[in-house]
Amino acid sequence: MSSHVKLWRDRVGTADYDTQIKEVRLQLAEQLRIFDSQVEQKSQMLQDLTDYLRRRGEIEGEYARSLDKLSERFSSRTRKKEPSHQSVVNCWQVLLTQTRQESKEHNMLSDSYSNTLPLQLSHCIEHAQSLAKRSRDICTQLHDGLLKVTAELQTALKTYYQYYTEFLSADGKLKEATRLEEKQKPSASKKMERLIGKRQCKVEEIQLKCTKARNDYLLNLSAANACMNKYYLHDLSTLIDCCDLGYHQSISKVLQFYLSSRQGMQQNVSSGLLQLNTTVSELDQNQDRNTLMQANTSVFCLPLRFQYQPYDADQVCEVSATGEVMSELVTRFQQLQSRLSSVTMEVEESGKLLQSAQSTMLSGIVEVTFGPSPDLPNSPSHEGSSDILAYKTQLLKRRVSHQDTESLYFVKVKEHLCNSSLISKLEAKHDLLKVAIQRAESLDVNQSRTYSRRSVRHRKTQLSTQIGQKLFNGDLLSYIQASGQPIPTVVESCIRFINLNGLHHEGLFRVPGSQTVVNQLKEALEKGENPLDEGRCDIDSVACVLKLYFRGLEKALFPEDSYEQLMECGQIDDETKKASQLKCIISTYPSPLIIVMRYLFAFLHHVSQYSDENMMQPYNLAVCFGPSLVRGPDSGDAAELQRINALVKSIITQHESIFPSQNELAGPVYEKCMTMEEDDCETVAEEGDGEPDTSQIKETKDVLLGVALFDYTGRSSFELSFKQGDRLILHTKASSDWWRGEVNETRGLIPNKYISVPSVAGGQDQKEKDSVKSICDRQQKEEQQRVEQSARLKVSNDKFGVGASNVTSTKVSLQIPTGQYMRLGSSPGALRKTLNPQMRRCTVGGSAGEVNSIEVDKDVCQMMHSVFQELISRKSS
Repeated sequence: MSSHVKLWRDRVGTADYDTQIKEVRLQLAEQLRIFDSQVEQKSQMLQDLTDYLRRRGEIEGEYARSLDKLSERFSSRTRKKEPSHQSVVNCWQVLLTQTRQESKEHNMLSDSYSNTLPLQLSHCIEHAQSLAKRSRDICTQLHDGLLKVTAELQTALKTYYQYYTEFLSADGKLKEATRLEEKQKPSASKKMERLIGKRQCKVEEIQLKCTKARNDYLLNLSAANACMNKYYLHDLSTLIDCCDLGYHQSISKVLQFYLSSRQGMQQNVSSGLLQLNTTVSELDQNQDRNTLMQANTSVFCLPLRFQYQPYDADQVCEVSATGEVMSELVTRFQQLQSRLSSVTMEVEESGKLLQSAQSTMLSGIVEVTFGPSPDLPNSPSHEGSSDILAYKTQLLKRRVSHQDTESLYFVKVKEHLCNSSLISKLEAKHDLLKVAIQRAESLDVNQSRTYSRRSVRHRKTQLSTQIGQKLFNGDLLSYIQASGQPIPTVVESCIRFINLNGLHHEGLFRVPGSQTVVNQLKEALEKGENPLDEGRCDIDSVACVLKLYFRGLEKALFPEDSYEQLMECGQIDDETKKASQLKCIISTYPSPLIIVMRYLFAFLHHVSQYSDENMMQPYNLAVCFGPSLVRGPDSGDAAELQRINALVKSIITQHESIFPSQNELAGPVYEKCMTMEEDDCETVAEEGDGEPDTSQIKETKDVLLGVALFDYTGRSSFELSFKQGDRLILHTKASSDWWRGEVNETRGLIPNKYISVPSVAGGQDQKEKDSVKSICDRQQKEEQQRVEQSARLKVSNDKFGVGASNVTSTKVSLQIPTGQYMRLGSSPGALRKTLNPQMRRCTVGGSAGEVNSIEVDKDVCQMMHSVFQELISRKSS
């Protein structure tokens, strides 16, 4: 019953986003419709003005009666339209009012009204339609970007829900195993402890995946909201300005042209001209833009923010930067910071170029539309046919040059808007990561123990000589069949390493790695080793190894006999039909190849989702991998390479539709939120499993006694828990960080950093003495200070319970209370900062609160006086 409830809640959360995104889609479509209606309105306005002037030229002779009819005709048209308060419409209304007063217009203006002004207005219409078309293209591209961000948000939400469901399932299994352990008999407790340990590791791993998925979801959520804010608050205004660019100026020029031609008009129309001049001076593009947006508030208003929708039982609503995620987020934060600075510089430069291009564009519109001298002379000019021809030729050249300027301007507008939207997206992620990292650093100051990001991995590997097939420069299908590895080691290890360390690395797969490092990695992988487990390799070198592996295969990943079919599919324009055809072709391949393809292309698609940071869009990835994955007889041709790259790009973007799911074809699949392999989590546990009694009897012959320096609570059934001062029996070394031993007759693993072992501590005596001597040399520069420090030491010894020194020849016996000093720190790091080397040595044989006697040299004792005094002064401060 609970599973149905959770599923219903999942659907509700997804449905909320679907409804909200559907409303955004409708809003974006309505914006395009309004843009189109604005273009029609402007074209109609300009066409009406053109018709008006032509008709005015024709009826100048008829004068009063004809002008009255004309003004009435256009006034009726204006009354039928919706009322508007835009400055251009106001000018048009004032012009009609002035027309009714100009019933006695001069016949001298008939030629200019019939020929010159209509030609200029036709140019204005062409410019307005051209600008509107280009602005609409940019608007459509920005809409695609917004929909892409929302799609990524939905994908991240689904991934987060999926991993959290797995976490709840694994946690339920762990609780069930715990309950069974309580009911089991003591004889089966060891088996149950092993089972609980493995399930605990599984829960921790899935919890880490869930944390990564939640972080990715929160980052995409912030990026989606930032893109929405940027588009609705800034981009829409810019696009409307681009669409209206030159329109108001053209109208103003036409009317100014008209005004200049009316200078000789009779005195009875002077008041009307003054009014019209005032209206023309009030033409304001920004005001008209705001008026348009306010008149359509429901379309241009900013939609609601996408709210965080956590899984049912998840209480975390912030980006988590704890544990292993910290280093990954720090790396991502640094790369975001670098990317953000570079994009910001580009936006600043593009903004300057945009302003320059805009001014050039405005001057070009005026020059092409009205010519070099737009003012009309007082009397009609009678130019010869040769002058008219030269003027038309010059005008044609200007129009060609203006088209280039127009193209450049819209390229700059597109770059500026896209980059500024990218800045908003990157800044949202950057600020969120910054807060999370600062919060995590403040919380981790006093943390005594953190898990190692890289654990020792004992991976069973097979040498290529034992398999009988070469890893590099071999046949992939034969290697998979011989080794039994569904995904070859080099592919799986490189992809896992890049997933954990390099998804945000700028220039991934494009920047070449070190050839020496690449050769070393290839040799190690060929021998059956896995050098990427240490996590210290260069990202570019690892990416280069992955590319070289597929490039060096004897047979390409896509069989050559299907090359022609693949190229035919690449020519299909419909992406859905293309994906269906590719799925049919790929389904005929051997299953091992399909599994590798599915794994690789899911990884490449995941890399492309971080293209804002790593600069690797799907086509860039296709350029890097296409020639290696798809080979044909003419694959070396430049045109053929472009076809291959376009095909691989389509497979990357449509991989989910092309390749079968895990239910359709069993095999490993790529996971977005990877952790270290299960071997990493279970290595220590496996080392702690019970061994035969004969080995245990042998180990007891050479046991060591240790003392617990700090409290420790075991994280699994294989690790022992103990208190500070407990005596431990150590049998053998399990690893560099763990002992096999027993506490209170209970066997298990003991952490090396939490105990003191005589044989280990004794080997560092000389180094500790040298450190003590170096400290004391700095303190013995003046004899008077040494005497005062000795006196203060005596008082401090009484205070802390240190007994008097017993001097025997050159030996001094010190009574040191080990327990009191050991309470000053709560971790191995704190002990090293609080106690001097001799104090650490004295804790080997005594427990907490005991007083141990150690014999040291007299010179060393004098040195230790100043050391103790310095430590006490630091503690008091």
